[in-house]
Amino acid sequence: MRAVGLYRHLAITDPESLLDLDIPLPEATGHDLLVRIEALSVNPVDTKVRAPGKPDRQTPLVLGWDAAGVVESVGQAVTLFRPGDTVYYAGDISRPGSNSQYQLVDERITGRRPRSLAAEEAAALPLVAITAYEGLQERLGIDFEGGSKGRTLLIIGAAGGVGSMAIQLGKIAGLSVLATASRPESIAWVRQLGADEVLDHRRPLRPQLEGIGFGNVNFILNCADTDGYWDSMAELIAPQGKICTIVENKGYLQQQALKAKSITHVWEFMFTRPKYQTADMIEQHRLLNRVADWIDRGTLKGILRETLHPINAENLKKAHAKLESGTMIGKLVLKDW
Repeated sequence: MRAVGLYRHLAITDPESLLDLDIPLPEATGHDLLVRIEALSVNPVDTKVRAPGKPDRQTPLVLGWDAAGVVESVGQAVTLFRPGDTVYYAGDISRPGSNSQYQLVDERITGRRPRSLAAEEAAALPLVAITAYEGLQERLGIDFEGGSKGRTLLIIGAAGGVGSMAIQLGKIAGLSVLATASRPESIAWVRQLGADEVLDHRRPLRPQLEGIGFGNVNFILNCADTDGYWDSMAELIAPQGKICTIVENKGYLQQQALKAKSITHVWEFMFTRPKYQTADMIEQHRLLNRVADWIDRGTLKGILRETLHPINAENLKKAHAKLESGTMIGKLVLKDW
């Protein structure tokens, strides 16, 4: 089957950074589904895994952690899906990715595809929906049924994929959602998704927050730069508030800054469940089904902004370059082989 992968971890400008390949077709066993990929999306994790600094490989590495497709066959332990079902998922970082014509994925981290969306629209959702949902509900303790209504959520780096979903989920929970963005197009995007106020992350946040009548915030979801905003987050968070970060830190994080306010700092990594085969893996299946229901009812909006086709090394290089430019709004998807 056709796929796109790498043998060497190179800058995206290198002609061999991503290659068109022909690799064996896998077989579904156990809880696995064999999915025929119709569309896939690209996320920052793709560029980080591809980036230079890692040893060369003897066998190809296939990236890709977002997909929408059709179930071709199922393993003997599968109970949630059958051949012909349309699905979407973000997969498992420890297994071959979605940049291939067919992919194996565990049924317990797979959701039914939203009926109202085309494959390319659905492929834009899984990784960022899981990250935003787990970040808000499971890490920050936000109640989507109204128990957190009226509290404040600050989303740093809100125009990207995770931020785009978090804005909408915050509004479902009844929160006052404050989003950071800087360019006119990203400001317009986050307002369109429901942000109540927009702060410019290129300028100090404290005076902007006070200027719109907020002394501090109850929750912070940082989708951008953990190190760069650490001191600001410690300053802006309310006593006994909670901070969730999704981007790895590069230096020492001064925990003393959080102690006096009894602040909770948590990490969100949406691959934790599949990577460690946790007992509650099936929660991602349920989560994706709930997101699909919200999409089909119009409660959530899709976040697809750009589509490239066909799926090949050339277009995946363009997608990686776009993400690495730091100008991405919403999500970019590739469709059709």
